[in-house]
Amino acid sequence: MTSILKSNMAWLAAVVLLTVVVLGGCDRSESQTTKLDPQPVDQPVIEVAVEIKPPVEVAPPVVEKVEPKVGDFEANPVGFEASPGESNHPFKSPGAAVGDWPLFRGDQAGSGVARTTLPANDELDVLWEYKVKGRDGAFKGSPIVVRNQSDDRTTVYVADLDGKIYSIDLQTGKWNWWFQTGISVEASPAYKDGHIYIGDMDGQFFCLDEAGLLVWSKVLEAPIVGAANFHGDNVVFGTDDASLYCFNCKDGQQVWKFSAADQIQCSITVSEGTAFVAGCDGHFRIIDLDDGTEKGSVEMGSPTGCTPAVSNGFAVVGTEQAEFVCVDLKENELKWGFADEDGAAAIRGSAAIIGQRVLFGARNRQVYSVNLNTGEQDWTVTLKGRVDGSPVVVGDRMFVGAGDGRLYVLSLDGQVQWTKQLNGPVNNSPAAAFEKLVIATDRGVVYCLGKKEDAQE
Repeated sequence: MTSILKSNMAWLAAVVLLTVVVLGGCDRSESQTTKLDPQPVDQPVIEVAVEIKPPVEVAPPVVEKVEPKVGDFEANPVGFEASPGESNHPFKSPGAAVGDWPLFRGDQAGSGVARTTLPANDELDVLWEYKVKGRDGAFKGSPIVVRNQSDDRTTVYVADLDGKIYSIDLQTGKWNWWFQTGISVEASPAYKDGHIYIGDMDGQFFCLDEAGLLVWSKVLEAPIVGAANFHGDNVVFGTDDASLYCFNCKDGQQVWKFSAADQIQCSITVSEGTAFVAGCDGHFRIIDLDDGTEKGSVEMGSPTGCTPAVSNGFAVVGTEQAEFVCVDLKENELKWGFADEDGAAAIRGSAAIIGQRVLFGARNRQVYSVNLNTGEQDWTVTLKGRVDGSPVVVGDRMFVGAGDGRLYVLSLDGQVQWTKQLNGPVNNSPAAAFEKLVIATDRGVVYCLGKKEDAQE
């Protein structure tokens, strides 16, 4: 009996281990959440709620799948070597102002590179803090920062795990309004042409205007974890039922739907009319944004919820099984894979690309720099907490939050230059815009850093 019990226990342990390895960061308990009626707004300063109009039901078109063809994708040849304040950013997002941060990683290609400057380290101060009130009071998604088209005000948009989307004045830190979705939001907002787009863990997707009023919404089948991106007049995003959706920005009509083999939890990366999707099925997919057909698929060897970054004809992304991979977009094949031989760990954050330098963190408290062309390590530095957040490059510095509750500033050659203790861990991406850095913690505080005298003017 003892031997049988031991055998059964060993078998169970193996099953549990296999489940963890296969699902990794793509398995989320929120996938079983109950649908709630969302509560939109009836005025710009939102403290009350009214019923959301039911979404327009649209019969989804059938997308014909095509076999991947090697070499059928002409990669975007541009690279980006930033200089402070440079305005001709090669990946400028639609409807974006110079110097803003309208998407999860700043631009459509997911570069993580800002189009603004920041004060020197010894001049960086906390200009304001905004503390949310609620059951969870935590931020998993990242903030975006834009200049509103309607009133020309610089504004922070961010959503919390209580299901609220906040509009906060960048200059004062005072909230303009909040909008109640379902029970929780993990995604980051996306901004285009005066509208905010975001999904929640109830599987609802919303389009709001700058006053916080609902324009349209859709009720889908599964949680939405990643942020949206844009192609022409359309918005595209993934869901936990392995679907990639494309809707018209103006009226919410469905344009097409693509089905993968497992959850899509990454934010969508876009370049040259093509979407790049790294999925929980362990595949990197190249999707035509005009009709939703698959132009290529590359086996990564591990699931991931990380967002790809694209530059110079290559896409890079980290995986749950501790490997960081580079995909050659022209050849539709893996170019290289990198793993830390001294103790690799799962990668939950997205990378930044500046020139030939690829910057990312991992759960082993390391931040890495590897060469985009070769995959060889330039340097690594150990922080005091695990790095589930995504780095942002501003000029010649990198800003990244960590699990110890600190904001770290590193030089691009790997030297820790400055740190700031925040009130809790940071598991998302900072936003750098209009000479300020905005970052949110998992204890419900949004921080804005900049030069003190700027706030007093």
